[in-house]
Amino acid sequence: MRVRLILAEALSGLRRNASMVISVILVTFVSLTFVGAAMLMQMQVGKMRAYWVERAQVSIVMCRDDSTATTCVDGAANDEQLKTVADRLASPALADIVRDVRFESADEAYQNLIALYGDEYADYVTPAQLGDTYWVGLVDPGKSDVITEAFTGTQGVEAVKNQMQYLEPLFSALTIATYIAVGIAVLMLIAAVLLIATTIRLSAYARRREVGIMRLVGASNRFIQTPFILEGVFAAFIGSVLAGAAIVAGVHFGVNGYLKDRVTFITDWVDMADAAIVIPIIIAIGLVLAALSAGFAIRRWLRA
Repeated sequence: MRVRLILAEALSGLRRNASMVISVILVTFVSLTFVGAAMLMQMQVGKMRAYWVERAQVSIVMCRDDSTATTCVDGAANDEQLKTVADRLASPALADIVRDVRFESADEAYQNLIALYGDEYADYVTPAQLGDTYWVGLVDPGKSDVITEAFTGTQGVEAVKNQMQYLEPLFSALTIATYIAVGIAVLMLIAAVLLIATTIRLSAYARRREVGIMRLVGASNRFIQTPFILEGVFAAFIGSVLAGAAIVAGVHFGVNGYLKDRVTFITDWVDMADAAIVIPIIIAIGLVLAALSAGFAIRRWLRA
């Protein structure tokens, strides 16, 4: 009986403050959608980093005829210099670091370039401009500095390049975008908390006579506070569910239906399994914030 009475009081409050409740739902929906989007974006950055770190290689670029590096004073790398680099890569000292080595001659690099970009580049690029390259796969990509230190300054080696250095700006930009989304989400969550508190205070003021009667008949503070807290929780729950639906729609239509077919250099995208992890989290965030803000607001009003 007490539960039915509490629920009836909560529903009555929702009807009396319908416009404010709708505002709470919308603000909660927007803020939690940003939270979920930020979480998915960070998951995507993690997937991309894991994918590319595993496949990123270190390239040991050998000297060409027109190289200006101090290690290339003799012009293009000769067979002895090529053999020195190959032997060092196969040495026991680097056995725990080097996973595999692929040698790409200047002619092979030229043919790959033409196959990738078309025959029109044949008039502008020659094999001599590309040079020979050792592509080194690492057991632990975090130890790429070992390869850089081992071959930098070696005669016949023009440069040692880590492919990850070209991807770090992309990861940094995506991380910054995630922080921006989190910042917006935090501001919107603050707005939602304040709006929930204001709604609860207005609802309590509109029912001040009923609250006074409850106090006179000896109703406990918990019994008086619970319907108001439920009002905030109900509104936040609806907003949270809508945010979850927006996350599902974004993954289904935005990622699976649009991005996967157009952004081909990313093979591992966030999916519904990731959305299933995010949705309970944002719903829990919405409910906890609503319960705390509503409870704090009604307790302060009752003490006033």
